[in-house]
Amino acid sequence: MTLLEIESLDAGYGDLQVLEDVDMSVEDGEYVTIVGPNGAGKSTVMKSIFGLTNYMGGVVAYRGDEIQDSTPEQVIHRGLGYVPQSDNVFPTLTVQENLEMGAYILDEVPEDALADVFERFPILRERRDQRAGTMSGGQQQMLAMGRALMLDPDLLLLDEPSAGLAPDLVVETFDKVDEINDGGTAILMVEQNAKEALGRCDRGYVLVQGQNRFEDTGDALLGDDEVRQEFLGG
Repeated sequence: MTLLEIESLDAGYGDLQVLEDVDMSVEDGEYVTIVGPNGAGKSTVMKSIFGLTNYMGGVVAYRGDEIQDSTPEQVIHRGLGYVPQSDNVFPTLTVQENLEMGAYILDEVPEDALADVFERFPILRERRDQRAGTMSGGQQQMLAMGRALMLDPDLLLLDEPSAGLAPDLVVETFDKVDEINDGGTAILMVEQNAKEALGRCDRGYVLVQGQNRFEDTGDALLGDDEVRQEFLGG
C-alpha cells in the first residue's frame, strides 16, 4: 500500500520556488532515501510534507488523502513523525520531558510507548533525568528520534540524522534507523552520507536543483556510473 504520494510538487519559501515538479512515493514499511548536492531542495521536500513551506502546486497525499494544505499538527494526527536536522530537542527539558512532549496531542502520555522508546534507546533510560542540552550530539539525535516515535507513526521523516556526528556514531545512528524500519515503520530520510544511506535503503531519489534526477533501488543507484561520479565521489 502506498503511504505517501508526491506528484508534481512545486514549493518554496515566500516567492522563492525551490521544488519544481517533484514526484516521490513511499510504500507501507518501505525505507526511502533522498540524496543530492547541497541546495538541491532535499530538506524542502520534508518540510513540504509537514506543511512548513509555501505550497505552489502539485499534490502531497498520505494514505490517499491530500495533505498539502494541512498544518503540522494535522499532519501529526494522521500518523507521520518528523525529525528536523537541527534544533530538534528542547535543551532545557530533561530526556523524559522531551519524550513526553512527543505525545503532546494525547490526553496522557502512553506508558507503553515510553517503555518502547527506552527499550530501543537504552541510553535514554539511563539519562532520563538529564537535561537534553547537556547530552552529546549522537544522544540528542536518538532523543529526537525517540520523541518522534512516541505516537507510533506509520511514516518517520528524518532530515540528515547523521549530520555533525563522529564516524562511529554515524554507524550507530544508521543502525537505529534500520531497527526502526525493521519494526514496521516506513522511513523517508534525507542524508548527505549518500553511500551509507543508499547501501541500507530500499529505494533512493537523487534530487538536483529542486528536480528529480534519478530514482531506483539503493543498490542500483550505488552501481550507476553517472550517480557515482557526480554525487558519490566516484
